[in-house]
Amino acid sequence: MRCCVFDIIKRPFYLENIFKFVDKPIIKIITGMRRSGKSSILKMIIEEISVNNPKIKVIYINKESLRFDFIKDYKDLYKYVSEKSKDSNFKYYIFIDEIQEISEWEKAVSSFLTDNTGDLFLTGSNAHLLSSELSTLITGRYIEINVLPLGFTEFLDFRKKNSKNINIDIEFENYLQYGGLPGIHHMEFEKEVIYQYLNSLFDSILLKDVISRNNIRNVSVLKSITKFIFDNCGNLTTAKNISDFLKSQRINITVDTVQNYLSYLEEAFLVFSAKRYDIKGKRYLEFFSKYYMGDIGLRNGFVGYRNEDISGLLENVVYLELIRCGYVVSIGKKEELEVDFIAEKNGIKVYIQVCYMLNTKEVIEREFSVLEQISDNYPKFVISMDKINKVNRNGVFTINLLDFCLNKKFLD
Repeated sequence: MRCCVFDIIKRPFYLENIFKFVDKPIIKIITGMRRSGKSSILKMIIEEISVNNPKIKVIYINKESLRFDFIKDYKDLYKYVSEKSKDSNFKYYIFIDEIQEISEWEKAVSSFLTDNTGDLFLTGSNAHLLSSELSTLITGRYIEINVLPLGFTEFLDFRKKNSKNINIDIEFENYLQYGGLPGIHHMEFEKEVIYQYLNSLFDSILLKDVISRNNIRNVSVLKSITKFIFDNCGNLTTAKNISDFLKSQRINITVDTVQNYLSYLEEAFLVFSAKRYDIKGKRYLEFFSKYYMGDIGLRNGFVGYRNEDISGLLENVVYLELIRCGYVVSIGKKEELEVDFIAEKNGIKVYIQVCYMLNTKEVIEREFSVLEQISDNYPKFVISMDKINKVNRNGVFTINLLDFCLNKKFLD
């Protein structure tokens, strides 16, 4: 089927969050993986604020365009914006895409805010963006909005632009295989075409946001670590596990180097780590974490889509949906048992188990029993592909995974 989507499809969840801070004296910083939709969101904001408003002017800088290659550091940035914002008869809105490409950008941005030059909107493709020493110049003066690839609801919105007859079950299978990067909807929706695009994008992210940014010389080792993490989506992992495995493959690498490489992958939003939490001891446990992909399509393009990986992929989908909803997510440990997710927001916890199907007594017992042993009164759910909702076993409820993706109110 040929894709015909070239217009921008609105993403109201992010727009509503950002517009709460428009015309407020605070910097709006939009972070996320490269090609996750940050630039499109900027264009949506520009369109909204520009409609029928002759008294405003937009200053737009896209550091991925050679048009702005001359802006290399904070001095160039300050000079360019100052020249563009001289006329006091206008209100200025300043948009800078991929701000991390400008050296010491914080100095210029801090000055723009202090001088009330204009309303500031920035994007960046690196989580380290706000953790440098210079970022103290804007501490307490910015709000960060992290943009993830499309959730399943957004994926369906894109697909509805291409097809009149949407089958949700089939589209969820597509989502599990191809992920949520908006760019795939500009392609013919065929496996070979989409994976070719995703593999090219993966190489680009790895090169620009991991290898070049961190001066990595041993690219093959980085890819081996990435493949290990992708292959073990949703499994408990340590840097030592990875180091030992690579040594078994005659790749000699220290635990510290593995930890560094993992942090670089996280900074580029290629992976997220969920720490392990001891429910009984009420403390986070060091070393052991689970890693989830920023986009499962990139993962599948790199290591392949395999039916036997379904449990980890479903966990990945649920993890990203929880993050989108603003939850802080960790992995639970209850003595010798594991809880897939403990999601916390506004002082409230939700305990979640994720599985493919509740199709045997053994699976049902495994998924429910661990939650039943947790004695507090916070909500507890088992999320699966079974077409049932709100079945109650000793205070633990079931939720169909597709319904969960389409309606987070199940958690309320």
